[in-house]
Amino acid sequence: MAGKITFTMIKPDAVKSQYIGAILDKIVASGFKIVAMKLTQLSAAKAGEFYEVHKERPFYGELVEFMSSGPIVAAVLEKDNAVEDFRTLIGATNPANAAEGTIRKMYAKSMGENAVHGSDSDENALIEAQFHFSGVEMFR
Repeated sequence: MAGKITFTMIKPDAVKSQYIGAILDKIVASGFKIVAMKLTQLSAAKAGEFYEVHKERPFYGELVEFMSSGPIVAAVLEKDNAVEDFRTLIGATNPANAAEGTIRKMYAKSMGENAVHGSDSDENALIEAQFHFSGVEMFR
């Protein structure tokens, strides 16, 4: 699967603002195939486990609190060069620095409430996809 998939979450801020449809439209229009998707809510423990790589960072507690504050849409996307292409599509972490037309430029409120998560490597895409979905939940 490496190289052909990426993982994304539409974060609680974007779900609350009812941007799910618009964000999914942009993803599909950019050539990604959705191979797994669900609306769910992370517990604080699960959010902490997912973002464990950031545990020593000063923003970890706020990130866990935010990511468990409301529903998210978790999805696995398929496309050649998926990780890199999706990172380009979502834009910079800080929406003020994101390119025009990117998801974060269009739908993010701030650096903390930046609408979507996107895997940063092929390895992490697979780990993150498997964190949220079993093999029988991915349709490739």
